[in-house]
Amino acid sequence: MSKSNRQMKLGAFFMIPGHHVAAWRHPESAAEDVQQFHLYKHLAEQAEKGKFDMIFFADGYAINDKLESAIEHTVTVRPDPLMLLAAISAVTTKIGLTATVSTTYNEPYHVARKFASLDHLSGGRAAWNVVTSGQNAEALNFNRKEHLKHGLRYERAEEFVNVVKKLWDSWEDDAIIVDKKAGRFAEPSKVHEVNHNGDWFSVKGPLNVSRPVQGHPVIVQAGSSEAGIELAAKIAEVIFTAWQTIEEAQNFYKNVKGKLSKYGRSHDDLKIMPGVFPIVGKTEEEAHEKQALLRELIPEKAGVGLLSSLISYDLSPYPVEGPLPDLPHISEINGGKSRFKLLKDIADREQLTIRQLYQHIAGARGHREIKGTPVQIADQLQEWFENEAADGFNIMPPYLPGGLDDFVELVIPELQKRGLFRTEYDGNTLREHLGLKRPLSSFSKEHSIG
Repeated sequence: MSKSNRQMKLGAFFMIPGHHVAAWRHPESAAEDVQQFHLYKHLAEQAEKGKFDMIFFADGYAINDKLESAIEHTVTVRPDPLMLLAAISAVTTKIGLTATVSTTYNEPYHVARKFASLDHLSGGRAAWNVVTSGQNAEALNFNRKEHLKHGLRYERAEEFVNVVKKLWDSWEDDAIIVDKKAGRFAEPSKVHEVNHNGDWFSVKGPLNVSRPVQGHPVIVQAGSSEAGIELAAKIAEVIFTAWQTIEEAQNFYKNVKGKLSKYGRSHDDLKIMPGVFPIVGKTEEEAHEKQALLRELIPEKAGVGLLSSLISYDLSPYPVEGPLPDLPHISEINGGKSRFKLLKDIADREQLTIRQLYQHIAGARGHREIKGTPVQIADQLQEWFENEAADGFNIMPPYLPGGLDDFVELVIPELQKRGLFRTEYDGNTLREHLGLKRPLSSFSKEHSIG
């Protein structure tokens, strides 16, 4: 697609009841419904009405136990995203369905089976957001005393994804024949053991679900560290990342795209979609008032707790009106290294106190926060999109459902008017929405010839 008629990709990234740490306190948030299906049904239908490429659910496997304020002041309950998306698949027809699942605290066979099932149930709309987990508290819930080291997590993740892909391929596309007269359900020669024996996993196979509709559900990856970038260049088809400035985003875009050829991949085989936290007002004044209200609602302990979690360092002993303390070197951080660096850089560049920093990131959590009228929001998205900083964006509504409603009803029409975003879906699968090729099976004759 030429640059002139290229259209951006959009994901609706849901953290319930909104991305802002105080979203649950917003007078229009649906905080009381965070475990009720009707809320998720509305969000999915609204995103599909807006022609989003996909909806995207974050996930984690622990409640931050270092600061008691996590339970008292923040929303720490959430449904399992795969179960939720299976239900959502029944009330939507086009929109992609992305679930976050960790490679650190799961096994490849389970994950391959679940995503293959979701892809069949949805008619080819599943995507897997591959993460390596970031909190030591998660290790304690999975029979481990400490979190795997950063580099080892990525080594495990790469092998994990490779095993899952082999399992998805273990049934060839035409293996199921359902010949009732002859009594033959499937062709045995087209169902394969994978017989994987690696550093981390030993898996025989085959999978007991046939090859997914998309061949492979779309692989999304959310790391921006050096290890994360290398993994994305090898395996990812969408990368979810966080940048504050267009220059940083452009450098990242160029870096990742430049690595693709090393792995036999082309520029369009990977879509880069930074997170964006939009505060939309019908006027500039209204947008400013919405931002101010959200900042006023942040309990101090919740703000400190969020910031501590994001930088993997407990800030609770330090005065909130003072600067960040002397932090460990990034090499000593065993959580999210790219987020640690990004937030430390913001604090240093803008000379922020701990309170100012948590107010600054309490919504976007290190991603880019933009505010203004629909025209101003569209202008900012267009600038990044047309200047090789992004292929699209993951939209992070401040509170739900109102933050999503604002974007769908006010910003999407402006993007459509400019020819930057679709007015109708052209295909049925998520791969078709994103312009991604359907992969050949590693057991197919075509793949062998290639």
